[in-house]
Amino acid sequence: MSNTTELIELPPAETALAVYSAPHGLDPYLIKIKEELDAFVHDVSTKKGRDAIASIAYRVAKGKTALDNIGKELVAELKKQPGLVDAERKRMRDLMDQWKDEVRKPLTDYEEAEAAREAKHKAGVQWLSDQGREIGFLKREELQTAIAAVEARIVDESWEEYEAEAHRAKARTLESLATAIATREREATEQAELAKLRADAAAREQKDREERIAREAAEQAQRAADAKAQAERDAAAKREAEAKAAAERRELELKLQAERAEREKAEALRREEQAKADAERQAAAAVEAEQRRVAAAAEAEAQEAKRRERDKAHKIAINRAAMEAFMAGGLTEECAKTAVTLIAKKAIPAVSITY
Repeated sequence: MSNTTELIELPPAETALAVYSAPHGLDPYLIKIKEELDAFVHDVSTKKGRDAIASIAYRVAKGKTALDNIGKELVAELKKQPGLVDAERKRMRDLMDQWKDEVRKPLTDYEEAEAAREAKHKAGVQWLSDQGREIGFLKREELQTAIAAVEARIVDESWEEYEAEAHRAKARTLESLATAIATREREATEQAELAKLRADAAAREQKDREERIAREAAEQAQRAADAKAQAERDAAAKREAEAKAAAERRELELKLQAERAEREKAEALRREEQAKADAERQAAAAVEAEQRRVAAAAEAEAQEAKRRERDKAHKIAINRAAMEAFMAGGLTEECAKTAVTLIAKKAIPAVSITY
């Protein structure tokens, strides 16, 4: 890092961090730049003066870049330090973890072996217990196979502290299996007895059914004979009733025909009288309507005549007022009358009278 530029002196490398870290640490260098700028005389009237202005501005820019680069390099160096610290921390953690694992390995091996030993015994106890669970659906042969498998599992001092628990689990399971076999045998006996009872009941039902069929056949034959006799009686009674009903219908039809002819005659007379009355009402209505029409026309004509008279009188009054206004403005009566007439006839452009 250089310590001078054409314009200013830069902070030395050994003190640069202290200068940039302090509040307003660059002020001494900035003050020197400002003093030189204040002493500079601006002259834009000559090319030399203008070149001098451009030159000093360029040197200020170079000084700014140099000061900024020093700070940038300091920051870059500082940013490396956290990475170095983190790397050393990780190396320390990995090494300490390795030492921890090495020193604990005998205990870890013991704990793993102990866990495996206990898991093996617990699995054995669990197996003995599981053979006595969910056996309600097993057949007798399957239960006997399960008993043989459980009895074949030896429980001795090799089970260590789980020996007593294994004995209890084995005993409970054998008891459950034996109870299940006894239940199956009892159920088999009950099923055999139930089958015999069902067979006996079926035989009795068959005998009862055959007797019922014979009895129902005899009853059906009797009902058929009775039905045939009743049908013959019913047919005779029906024929007699139908003949009587036919005679009554014929008599009723004749009576209804006479009544219908009488009603038709009365209806024809009523329609004739109704038509006559309707014609008279229509004629009277036509006369009345014509009278109303004539009266309405006369009333409308009278109203229209009154309206025309009112309109005429209104226009005369408006025209008279306009003529008097013209006369008041200096026109003679004749000229005023002529002007109003021309305006009323719309003979004067852009001039009109509002009625």
